[in-house]
Amino acid sequence: MNKKYNVYGMGNALLDMEFEISTQLLQELKLDKGVMTLVDEDRQEYLMRSLSHLTSRNSCGGSAANTMVALSQLGAQGFYSCKVAEDEIGSFYLKDLLYYGLDTNLTQDNRPVGVTGKCLVLVTPDADRTMNTFLGISADFSPEELVPEAIRNSEYIYLEGYLLSSPTAKAGAMKAKEIAELAGVKTALSLSDTNIVQYCRAGILEIIGSGLDFIFANAHEALTIAQTEDLAVAIDYFKTIAKGFAITRGGEGSLIFDGQELIEIAPSSVEAIDTLGAGDMYAGAFLYGITNGMSPTQAGNLASLASSRVVTRFGPRLETSVLKSLLECV
Repeated sequence: MNKKYNVYGMGNALLDMEFEISTQLLQELKLDKGVMTLVDEDRQEYLMRSLSHLTSRNSCGGSAANTMVALSQLGAQGFYSCKVAEDEIGSFYLKDLLYYGLDTNLTQDNRPVGVTGKCLVLVTPDADRTMNTFLGISADFSPEELVPEAIRNSEYIYLEGYLLSSPTAKAGAMKAKEIAELAGVKTALSLSDTNIVQYCRAGILEIIGSGLDFIFANAHEALTIAQTEDLAVAIDYFKTIAKGFAITRGGEGSLIFDGQELIEIAPSSVEAIDTLGAGDMYAGAFLYGITNGMSPTQAGNLASLASSRVVTRFGPRLETSVLKSLLECV
């Protein structure tokens, strides 16, 4: 039976504010390099004041949102559930989702009073990105933001690990997985960030439950959840918690397990200037591929191309024409 949506995603809705900064300034601000740290509004305001001499590039983001935008740009049908406030950023966010062709639970009239979340993305000269996130009203994401009929009418649901940072968001993720499994919808999860895996490992394992259809992780996240320093051990562990998975390794390419064999996807040689959104892009391109007739190898090659292209520019997205042109290469 054909489903209306290729993927139903959910995650934190955040305005990404991206700054290019020196490693020295990162140290002066006492920020943990290369990871995402949750902060309160006062801390984020302090950081913004400290960066006021710099210009930011702003875009609607959040990990799962970036993934959903990418797969929609490629031509898949997507639905995205999230929570924003009735403020200016929330209105901008809704318009952005609609612009990229995504259906959503959001409307002009159902957004509550509050503050839409923001993520400060600090990019150092080595192309690494350090994120400080104030979730705002996104922390209140809950089962109320789900659209069960849309979940049932999807091939996959896609959850981001960042949902584990809020008890209500975790409840939303658990409910979505329950609805999906009862309806025979496949389940996919991105581990999202090493800090999330480290501090929310028990919650992640609770969501994984008896197993998922697919997991996305980078090598650091894979090693952390498997509690090992040996990638081979982590791979064996992943085979016990998911039918398939993709482990990205930066400049070393990626590994995909399709349920039968481990497939090595070669990297594309590029000069990275900003790794923000690389994993999100990989997941979006891969999900597009496997829901549109590609083999896991073809989908992996598309994902590798797309993620390598996005790191050569600032920001987590590519122009639609650029992204679609990659389809001719796989």
